[in-house]
Order: sequence, then C-alpha cells, then structure tokens
Amino acid sequence: MFWLDKNINSWLAFFVLTVLSLTVGFWVIVSVENFQPEAAKIVKVEKRKQANATVLFPQPAPPPSPPDIEKMKTQGCVADGLLSGWGGNTNDIVKVVNRSDCYYLHRALETWANHPDFESAKKIKAKIDKTDIIYGMFIAEAINTKTLYSDEDRSERFNFEKMCKDGMEDFWKKNVCIPSFESKEYRKYLKYITEKAMDMGIQSFLFGQVFYQENNNLSNAWAPEIILQMKEYADSKGMKIVVGAQTNDITDEKYLKNFDFIDGGVGLRADGSIEDGPCFSRWWKKPGDWCWALLWNKLFAKNANNVFLHLDWGPKVGDDMSTFARMSDAMREKTLRDLHLFFTTQNKGFMLPILAVLPTENGGCYGAKKSFYSPSKKYSCDDEEVINDILKEAKKKAQFDKTYPVARL
Repeated sequence: MFWLDKNINSWLAFFVLTVLSLTVGFWVIVSVENFQPEAAKIVKVEKRKQANATVLFPQPAPPPSPPDIEKMKTQGCVADGLLSGWGGNTNDIVKVVNRSDCYYLHRALETWANHPDFESAKKIKAKIDKTDIIYGMFIAEAINTKTLYSDEDRSERFNFEKMCKDGMEDFWKKNVCIPSFESKEYRKYLKYITEKAMDMGIQSFLFGQVFYQENNNLSNAWAPEIILQMKEYADSKGMKIVVGAQTNDITDEKYLKNFDFIDGGVGLRADGSIEDGPCFSRWWKKPGDWCWALLWNKLFAKNANNVFLHLDWGPKVGDDMSTFARMSDAMREKTLRDLHLFFTTQNKGFMLPILAVLPTENGGCYGAKKSFYSPSKKYSCDDEEVINDILKEAKKKAQFDKTYPVARL
C-alpha cells in the first residue's frame, strides 16, 4: 500500500510537470510568432562643417597702389632707418607714424655701411597699421667690405671688396668704401636687394650721393640701365615704383631726368631762414669750393622731374638737423610750418622729420638717443603735434583740390 501511494504521487508529479512544460512552450511559440519589434527611433546627426585648412595654391596679395608723387611732396616724412631698427626705440617711432598722416616714409630702410635685414624690416613694417603708405629705401654710398651677406636664391656670397670704386677703399673709415656702379658685383648686389625690397612692398628708392657711385663720364652713365631693370621687375609684379637720387651739383638735364625726383637739404640757418643761391655758403665761398647744392635753385630744379627737400644731416654740427634741434620749441614750429608752405607752394616736396640722425655732441633736443631726432612727446623735442597739424592740413587741401579742381589757364 505504501509502495502504491508512492508510485501514484510520482506519476502525478510527472504529469503536472509535463503539462506545465507544454503550456509554457506553447506560450513561447505563440509569443514569438506574434512578436513585432518596436520601431527604432531614427536620430539625424548633423554633419559638422569642417574648415578646409589646406591651401594648395594661395592667392598672392594684390600689388600696392602706385605712388602718388604729388602726395609724397606734401605728406612725406623722413623716417630714416625706421625699418632697420634705428633710433633707440622703434616701437615708439612706429606709434608716432601710426598717429600721423604720413603718406611717404622717406629712407625707412637703410643700407649705410650695412646690408638690409629684410626679415627684421618685415616685422617692424607689420606693426604699422596704415595701408595706404609708401615705404622708401636708401641705397647708401657706403658699404662695409667685411660684410658677410649672401644671395639666398643662388646660395652665393657677395664679395663686397669687389664693389669698391678704385682709390675709395677706405673713404669713410677703415673697411668702409664708396661703391661703384661700374662693378659687376655691386650691380648684382643692387639688383638683389632692390628686388627683395619690392617683394616686401617698398616702392621708393633713393641712391645716396649718386655722383660718387656713378661713372665719372655721365654720357656713359650706369643709372639708366640700373633703373630700367628695377622698373621692369616692378612691372613683373604688377607694381609701380619711383627712383630718386642725391645728385648734389649735377646739372646735366639728360642725366637728372633718369630719376623721378632729386633729393637734398635746405641749408637752414639758426634763425629759421634759408639761402636762395645754388650752393650753401657754409662751405662754398668762391668758385672751386665744394658745393653743397640747394636743389630748389633753378640751376638744378629746372632740369629735374621733381625736387624733394628735407632737413639734411652729415651728421655734423651745423647741418640742417643739427641747427633745427638746437632751436627753441617755438622756432622749430615756425620753421617747419614756413618751410613746408614755402616749398609745397612751389610744387616741390618738403618732408617732415619723424626719425633723423643728429651729431652725438649736438646738444639741443633729441629722441631716445642723443644721436637721433624724434618728435615724440615722450622725449625733449615734442614736435609731434605741430607735425601732425601740418600733415592734416596738407591732407585736407589735397582732398579739396581733388574735389574742386581749379582749371589752369
């Protein structure tokens, strides 16, 4: 009996488990057949815009506007060596330029007894926030024969000793000679530095004391060929340049007309007056004496395309800048106003001083160094306000004349 009950319980348990298994299995099958997945939510992911940082063929910068020679005459500023780091406080001179209405920076890049440093010049130029401005380069009549400088395009070092004029090897001081246009090496050097200057946007070039550098026989001069090459290169870049020279007492019209302008000082006296003769009487007393030419005199001016004037320097005590810096504040203001008016009304240029060289022992006012003039209010001359006033008036007059041109009979 005990055995029978045990069997019945076992079969009953088996039967119950079987029924449950079949029931669960049937439910799973039905559920799978009727299963419909929930529709997936489609999320649209916006594609990020990516800047194309790779420029395979960058567009060249547009060429600068052509120099306006008339504007250069009235809104020109002497900024000697600004792009070469001269003056003792380049950042301050840059600020003076940025606060001014200077259109033309005369002699901004220097080469006196040294090669131009174009990389440094570009960095200084980048600090000047004016776009409509003409930069000038001075091609000095002095080279250092010990200079180490190469043509980077050809990986060739220039031989400066081969550039000297015969007999002028130590003319300025030991190892500093007068170069000669007749030297093939010097002409190669000129071609290289002027083209590099144009590449960085310089558009005005001034040959220093060209009568020293030139062939003694002006009928067989080198300047025409050199200038032609310079202007052809400028044309190839789609830009225009002007080329001037310190011609001193040269009167040959054919030669002078090679240059867009001739350049020189004014022969300033301590009372602010100037002479009207052809040669400054400080050095010229009689025929045969050295003539420091006053280029606005008709002897020279009538044969030139344009005449540019400024307060020149040697630097020697008694030169234009020396005399100017020793004046009182009131006399300096009067002198600048008088000279600018006097020359510009004769259609000649007068450039106002922003940075110029002084004799170290000069005395008077000066800039960051005793050997340099600056009009900055930061230093003792403080002529910035009057210079800016003159430039603003010149700019207004130019705009008025352009708007209301006067017919010339």
